[in-house]
Amino acid sequence: MKPPLQEEEEKAQLAADVLHMHKGEEVVLAKEASQLHKVHVGLGWDLPEKQDGFDIDIDASAFLIGREGRVRRDTDFVFYNNLESENCLFHGGDNTTGTGEGDDETIKVDLDNIPFDVEKIVFAVTIHNAEERQQNFGLVKDAFIRIVNEDGTELAHFDLTEDASSDNGMIFGALVREGMGWKFRALGQGSRGGLFKIAREMGVNVAPN
Repeated sequence: MKPPLQEEEEKAQLAADVLHMHKGEEVVLAKEASQLHKVHVGLGWDLPEKQDGFDIDIDASAFLIGREGRVRRDTDFVFYNNLESENCLFHGGDNTTGTGEGDDETIKVDLDNIPFDVEKIVFAVTIHNAEERQQNFGLVKDAFIRIVNEDGTELAHFDLTEDASSDNGMIFGALVREGMGWKFRALGQGSRGGLFKIAREMGVNVAPN
């Protein structure tokens, strides 16, 4: 059985326009590790008014993936209840309403401190209590992920335009080692089962809510 995301990786192609990426495309961010040190990963979305009395609460998370295609240990991911991992991933905190312009949740990545046996960092978003509230990404508009260098330069931008009306989780993209440098791969892979399902697929030993 292929590791999670392997089929998407095999289909990946170099993106012609890093600021208008499409699903399955990838772009080289830096050919040498010395060219890129810290990046800001911003995730954003526009939400409708309260759905059946509930705000739609979308949560960002990130996973450090090792050579086996899974996390090396259970602490290899950040989310609203674990804001830091390995002194290289830093979650900016939970935004429960999605209000405001620009990035709704952010994850900072210190590439210089990424452990040598981590091959990629996978970024996901999930809807909190989606099944209980009968919410899905069909209610969410203009979702995006972007990679910004520490000097403020936007290096990659992926707008999620595909139909995800039945999904309550989404693997947006991944930072992937390439030689001594890094590239970004736009994935847009839907999931049903929220953060629990995605975390289990990444190899995290978590219990259902």
